[in-house]
Amino acid sequence: MKRSPTFEALIAELGKLPGIGRKSAERIAYHILKSPKEEAFSLTRAIRAVKEKIVVCSLCFNLAETDPCPICADPSRNQGQILVVEDPKDIAAFERAGVYHGRYHVLQGRLAPLRGVAPENLRIRELIGRVKEGGVKEVIIATNPDVEGDATALFIARMLDPLSVEVTRIGLGVPMGGSLEYTDSITLGKALEGRKNFKPSM
Repeated sequence: MKRSPTFEALIAELGKLPGIGRKSAERIAYHILKSPKEEAFSLTRAIRAVKEKIVVCSLCFNLAETDPCPICADPSRNQGQILVVEDPKDIAAFERAGVYHGRYHVLQGRLAPLRGVAPENLRIRELIGRVKEGGVKEVIIATNPDVEGDATALFIARMLDPLSVEVTRIGLGVPMGGSLEYTDSITLGKALEGRKNFKPSM
């Protein structure tokens, strides 16, 4: 049966979302169509607001409605610690857990040569710059515990090695191949407590 071009366009747009296939896109589209008009318009307003109001923090590259973000602007945070993560979702995980009280640095990805992600595509240079500015005593590397995450951590440790800063890596507790985004607060706390000095092998 030939459907409305407007409805097909909605399915096509929903299908562009990560993890949403054609069938899922159709179900969501039908849900939106059958839902009250105000509910659907509320969704569109929320999407529009996100695109208009959310910015990237110029200091840590977290997502927020202000620049600098509330974490960077909070004087009560430990200014001597920087926790390096791959994605803003990882910050959300640590903040939910309430186990870390320093500052963050979002790489906006991780090294993946086969996918064309090189050091210059990440926010590594900005991290080095923050350390060189002084006041940073410890950089905690919290990239995901898998091959690409480990390679990224090693590269960062090598870049920081000439600088007078302690470099540590989150410890045991986060399973190999796991994602920080889905790790529970107790495990994240143990991983932070168990962090160890992280020196690049020459």
